[in-house]
Amino acid sequence: MQKRTLAAAVLLATTVSFAAPVFAQDTDAGQTVVATVDGTPITEEELQSTVDQFKGQFGQMPEEQMRAIALSSLVDMKLIADAAKEEGLDQTDAFKTRMEQLQQQELYNAYFDQVINSQITDEMLKARYDEEIAKAPKQEEVHARHILVESEDEAKEIIKELDNGADFAELAKEHSTGPSGPDGGDLGYFAKGQMVPPFEEAAFALEPGKYTETPVKTDFGYHVIEVEDKREKAPVPFEQIKPQLQQLVAGEKYNEAVNALKKGDTVVIEDKDLQDSYDAVNKMQQQ
Repeated sequence: MQKRTLAAAVLLATTVSFAAPVFAQDTDAGQTVVATVDGTPITEEELQSTVDQFKGQFGQMPEEQMRAIALSSLVDMKLIADAAKEEGLDQTDAFKTRMEQLQQQELYNAYFDQVINSQITDEMLKARYDEEIAKAPKQEEVHARHILVESEDEAKEIIKELDNGADFAELAKEHSTGPSGPDGGDLGYFAKGQMVPPFEEAAFALEPGKYTETPVKTDFGYHVIEVEDKREKAPVPFEQIKPQLQQLVAGEKYNEAVNALKKGDTVVIEDKDLQDSYDAVNKMQQQ
């Protein structure tokens, strides 16, 4: 109901301009009353929650206009809700079933947030990060430069100049047709899988300070490659991967909690085929 009302309010906003800000009565923060509908209050917390929930639909709309639209939708919702009660719609079996489903969903969300997520600390995530990094295979990366030219003969001439003591970076600035040419052919550090196979194979075969003695052909042309350094690739920083670790650990704790609650005869499924499918799904979720 609320989503349909808000969608209509967003459509209305394309033709109506709101100029007047929404003023509020002074009460406790979060419980500040911004409006009443037949004596039922709409609080600042409720209004801001509605704005936040649908902010993506408002685009670059000014804040006060968003608030006005959200308030309009909340007013409409409360008026319709009151009218529904007068019609006795809140006493139907379908409504009561829906409310029970919504209550279970909200209790599920509350349990996940307040019981499962509350157990997860930064220290726990950092320990898991260290554990995963220790298990991960080490990756080598190289710091290389290259000179890209169109013909094999031109690449061979550049190699001769290098053999005679020419500076690689200066030759790259002078001859390379690749985008890194103005930077002396500098490609920075890269790991395996980031370059086309012939280029990558040649680069990782070189020792630091060495360059290819024969041109390396790829779809881009002919390369002369020099490796400046090799090192072990640094792991992804903890702060960058922290959200994924949070999800991983939360999922594990969720499974632990659910498995404990399912022990015994808690779950009884009458249909054998459905039981088999249920068991298969649960096994897959545990992997």
